[in-house]
Parts: sequence; structure tokens; C-alpha cells
Amino acid sequence: MVDESVTILDTGPLDRVDPDEFVRAAMRWHFDPATGSRYWLDRAERLDFDPRHDVKGVADLVLFPDLADELRGVRVADLIPRGYGSGARLLNVFDSGGTTGAPKRVIQLDDWMRHSTEQVNRRLRAHGLPDGGLWLTVAPTGPHLVGDVLQRAAAGLGSVGLSVDMDPRWVRKLVAAGRADEVDAYTDHLVDQCRRILLSQDIGVIAATTPLLERFAREDGLVEMINGSAKAVIWGGTHMDPDTRELLSTEVFPDVPVIGMYGNTLMLTALMERVGLTTSEPCVFDPVSPYVFLSVVDPGTGERVEVGERGQVVVSHVSKSMLIPNNMERDTALRVRPDEGHAGDAVADVAPVPTVKGQTVIEGVY
Repeated sequence: MVDESVTILDTGPLDRVDPDEFVRAAMRWHFDPATGSRYWLDRAERLDFDPRHDVKGVADLVLFPDLADELRGVRVADLIPRGYGSGARLLNVFDSGGTTGAPKRVIQLDDWMRHSTEQVNRRLRAHGLPDGGLWLTVAPTGPHLVGDVLQRAAAGLGSVGLSVDMDPRWVRKLVAAGRADEVDAYTDHLVDQCRRILLSQDIGVIAATTPLLERFAREDGLVEMINGSAKAVIWGGTHMDPDTRELLSTEVFPDVPVIGMYGNTLMLTALMERVGLTTSEPCVFDPVSPYVFLSVVDPGTGERVEVGERGQVVVSHVSKSMLIPNNMERDTALRVRPDEGHAGDAVADVAPVPTVKGQTVIEGVY
């Protein structure tokens, strides 16, 4: 007989399930000695509550302390839930960008990869992206999540992804050291690689970070090539302020949809801009029930701010393969009501916090 908790945790993003019921099932899975990971089973002994008893839904995820810093040193094997047994298919181990110290580390199993890719592709299709064609992705790959998300998104739409890799950690070191000339040289190196691809290929979708798109905008030839062939421009990584978003959408790429993407390593996926927004409206990102829950809180009190007010973003990832609850992100945002069917908050006009635990946040080219 199949256990009920396993059944609901195996549901995909198109299966409408009750988010609270899903969270309860996840607590049973991650904190049962037969199915939970070594990390969470060991960590449960130091919690001052019983997740299987006290977490009754999405709202109770706030009971967890922010444990994200512990992911800097956890062994990969200790993150895999025992319930997968020998059938666990570990596809990737991703690192965070290391903006505020040693990178945090998460795993991607095969089932979560399918769920993440499905929800990203569904939203891209809602934006009107066509199947087929070539993508050009300018983003960190290797240990970084974003490159993998974009490559899988292209494949999910029947497309082929060409890529230009970037090393955000090295650029942050250059910025911190005041070596602006080397940052400019590295950026030029990235742009040169993109130029060669755009000159020789018919690129239908360009996915790049905000600083790279701003750099493209300084060259009329590059802008002309992009406007001549691209069906969409996807921006992500670093944040984009409303003025830059409007400028890119109305003056630089007036005939190409410019679509925002918000995500990070601990979210283990990406959120695509809400469909139907105008450039004069804030860029809104909805959560993905029942996996990714957002809340916007007062950083001093931890209480949710009112709708329309700015606060700090808290993200919880809940899936069969990983549990990362109540993670205080290095972002602020306006609290927005989510689309129907999604629990928690949506976020708009995402912006970086200036410091995290006394350390200046440096974004660089990413």
C-alpha cells in the first residue's frame, strides 16, 4: 500500500493540492527516521518544537529558525532523504553565489528537476514564448543554479541553448578590491562572446543579467541584432529597478517582450514575471504552490508588512527532496497578493538589501 504522504509529495505543479496538506505531508516525510535526511533528523533534536506535530500548514513554517547558514558545511549525502533509498537520482549539487561568505550548498534530485522545469516552462508559454529556435543564455553555470534552470527551460520548449558562462564570485572580488578596470575588461570579454554568437546565429531568446543587458544597450549594433531576431528577452540574477525596466522595454527593445525572472539557489527554482503587466506597473513575481512560499516581513519584528508596503523577503522551499524553511533573503520587496491558488505572498519591485550581517552586498555582473 502506498503511503498517503508520499503520494501527495509526488504531485506535479499542475496538480492542484492543498498547500497546508502538502506541508503536513512534507513534515512527516522529512522528520520520519525511515524517510528523512540525516541533516534534518539530527537537526530535529535541537528544535524547540516537533515539526510533525506543530507544523500544521504554511503559516507554521515560521516556527523554524533560519538555518540557511548551516548549508555552508553540510555533507551532500546528509541532505538526501532516506526515503528515496537506492532510487535517489542526484543530478546536481548547487552552490549559492557566496555574496555574504562561503557558498551554501543544496541538492537537485531528478523529481524536483522535473517539477521546477515544468512550472518555469508553463509560465514562459503563458508569456507567449514559442517552441523551437535558439536561446543565448549569459549566466553563471557550473555550481550555480540559474544556468541549469535556463538550459532546461530552453530544452523544455524544444529549443537549443547556446551559453556564455560568467564567474560572479571573481567579479565580486574585483569590485570589492576596487579594480574597476578589470571588471570592465571582464564585462567586455562576455559581450565579445555574445557578439560572435549573435553575428552567426538566429537567436530567438536571450537570457542575461541586468548589467549585461545594460551593456548591450550601449552598442547600437548589438541592439539592432537583438531586435531583429529575438522573440523575448529574459532578465534575471541581479535586480532591475523600475526605470531601467521601462527603458529596456520601451526604448531599447520596444518590439521584444522583456520578461523578469526572480530566483536563487535556496529557492531551488526561478519565478517568472506575472503575465499581463505593463512597463508602468511594478514587476510582480508569484510564488509556486505548494513548493515555494514567500512572505514579506519587517526585518526588525519578523511580522508581515501590509500589502503594498516594503519589507524583507522570506523564502521557504518545501518539496520531497529538500526542505529549506523560513530563509531570510538578501532582498526587499513590496508585498503583493498572489495569483489565485497560491499560498503566501507575491513580491514586486525586488531590490537588494545594502548589507547582510554587517557585510556589504556586492552584485557585480550577476
